[in-house]
Amino acid sequence: MARSGRLHRTGHLVRRFCGSLRPGGPSSVDEVWVAGLLGDAELDLWRQMSGADRRHAVGVARRVAGLLDTSEGVAPDAPVMAAALLHDVGKVRSGLGTFGRVAATVLAAAASGRVNRWPDRGGFRGRIGLYLRHPEEGAALLSAAGSAPLTVAWTLEHHRPTDRWSVDRRLADVLHAADDD
Repeated sequence: MARSGRLHRTGHLVRRFCGSLRPGGPSSVDEVWVAGLLGDAELDLWRQMSGADRRHAVGVARRVAGLLDTSEGVAPDAPVMAAALLHDVGKVRSGLGTFGRVAATVLAAAASGRVNRWPDRGGFRGRIGLYLRHPEEGAALLSAAGSAPLTVAWTLEHHRPTDRWSVDRRLADVLHAADDD
């Protein structure tokens, strides 16, 4: 990763960390908005996410809605909004809190991907592995919940290089830009 990319990623991680220290989830207005966008099984998964992850997801979804409304003149469809709201849902499988996630991120950076094999292990190491595999874990959860193929695919692909996206490139670009991740 180029120096400017590392600086951007570090800034993003610092902002996410600081935001995760604030208690509570999204506002009641945002909760109602999300309930109108997701199916019952998806909403159950969304409610399992941490307050910080739900706030982040609402921010991503609002940015997606704004970007698509601005550029297309039409509201995004339900699978796109579900993808924005649920792309990080796999993180619930790890059960890690803020400081466990920081440890996982630092270990992943230091270990050059070797920790991705850790889901097969128990204890804290296994939880770190699950956290780092959150796209795969989330895609499995969403598939089991009956989510649309686009929602499942974006959840799986959102950290992949752009040449490995299967989601319509226009939508993927908007989802990626809105996530700032």
